[in-house]
Amino acid sequence: MDFQLSEEEEAFRQEVASFLDEHLPEGQGRTPEFQAKWTEAIREKRWVGFSWPEDVGGGGGGIMEQVILKDEMAKRKAPALGSCFMGLAWVGPSIIQYGTEEQKQKYIPDILDGKYQWCTGYSEPDSGSDLASLKCKCEREGDEYVVNGQKIWTSIAMWSKMMILLVRTETEVKSKHDGITCLLVEMDTPGIEVRPIKNMSGGAMFAEVFFDDVRVPVENRLGDEGQGWQVTISALASERSSIAEVHGLIRKIEEVKDLARNTIRGGRAMSDDPGIRRRIAQAETKVEAMRLNGMRFLTKQLKGEPLGSETSINKLHRADLEIGLGELALEILGSSSTLMGGEEAEKGGAWAKFSLNWPEVVIGGGTPNIQRNIIAERILGLPKD
Repeated sequence: MDFQLSEEEEAFRQEVASFLDEHLPEGQGRTPEFQAKWTEAIREKRWVGFSWPEDVGGGGGGIMEQVILKDEMAKRKAPALGSCFMGLAWVGPSIIQYGTEEQKQKYIPDILDGKYQWCTGYSEPDSGSDLASLKCKCEREGDEYVVNGQKIWTSIAMWSKMMILLVRTETEVKSKHDGITCLLVEMDTPGIEVRPIKNMSGGAMFAEVFFDDVRVPVENRLGDEGQGWQVTISALASERSSIAEVHGLIRKIEEVKDLARNTIRGGRAMSDDPGIRRRIAQAETKVEAMRLNGMRFLTKQLKGEPLGSETSINKLHRADLEIGLGELALEILGSSSTLMGGEEAEKGGAWAKFSLNWPEVVIGGGTPNIQRNIIAERILGLPKD
């Protein structure tokens, strides 16, 4: 595939660059006032939900334009294209494909405007990698569904207004993938309890969510009853090539390089240590592998070919980098590496916190072992584990 931009694509890239020059000048502070103006500007350009159909408020953009937009934004460390991450990543695409007209009119504008957050009620204590084995029970009573059960590792549930929830509406099924239904649930519905799960650094991105006779209107069902698995697979398949993530990892490697240059131990800069230099080079190699693999995935999209499991390779590399770069930074810092605050802590303990925050990225979306199984079975053709 020739990735030289066409005249139209280059013109679009210049449009994005000019927009960033105007709306993201050097040294611009990320104040609430700036964020409000930024959101208004990108919504006016229809760059939030850029690839969504125009008739639902999206930009109707093509694949290559979407890559150009995300790439230019990532290079300049621009704020996100929209503030409702999960709504834009998979809830919105699911509603566009499976939702009723009433659901589209009710939810899509708010997702594009970032009026509130969505969380995802998928994983359960015994149903993580094997999501189709979920047991959260749901029974229909007239015009309502009654939900009982538990979800876990639910990101941002504490401050989300809505949840896209998978429940089991039928237990006597031929396949565990059958009998699953998708519901759109308001988080302030009586019977829902959210318990934050603290991570190693003291933060709490994940939560447990309990459902005790939670009543959800049937009109909040997304897709047909028993169609939940198809809705979920379609939503998760909307993930793209992850090329833009490469820029963030490159910046993190540059931060590690600066740390190594400015950390003196035993009379010399840690950047002169052959072991440190080798590990930085290995990290850069993995990032380049991610970029090239993303281009392979993009090539298939542009050719209209069926998409495989190449993103699992990038997910695995990123997990390794998130853990490895944190560990490398702590080794460079030496005895001060464990300080989480105070005058002696490097950047207020930012590296110590970074080294402890990896589960949110590494576990979310499938653990490294899950990604290895996907690669082994679907790409290498090895026997199923």
